[in-house]
Amino acid sequence: MEDYGESVVWLAYSYLKDKGKAEDIAQEVFIICYTKLDSFNNNASLKSWVLTITANKCKDVLKSWSHRNIVFAQSLLSTIKHQDSSPDAQLVGLEENKELTRNILKLPMKYREVIFLHYFEDLKVQEMSDLLSLKENSVKTRLRRARMLLKEMY
Repeated sequence: MEDYGESVVWLAYSYLKDKGKAEDIAQEVFIICYTKLDSFNNNASLKSWVLTITANKCKDVLKSWSHRNIVFAQSLLSTIKHQDSSPDAQLVGLEENKELTRNILKLPMKYREVIFLHYFEDLKVQEMSDLLSLKENSVKTRLRRARMLLKEMY
């Protein structure tokens, strides 16, 4: 949990856009991981396994009737950590992060998830391909399209 807790919350937040729900999902994911640890395939990465469970759990929530009837209003700013030394640099960095975060969250889910996995989790294309059950070329295409959409937003 210490190794992947923040990653799980970030991934859940990127799907759900609700910090409270993301934290709830993270707890559920680690309970699932604990109870299903015997089914973990040692050939795969533990991180990929945990993030796959997280993505699947989030997709279940997104499909649920109750979730579709809720409007989200929270911001990602509470989870962004910025550690520049000067207050001016912190303010500029915070505004840049705020705008980037808003734009990432505006992306369709299929683009948002590859951006998150690639840039925030440092996963390689092959790892993302395994995690998302997509061909590597599909992952590359989604990354390219996501970058183009973000570029258009700026």
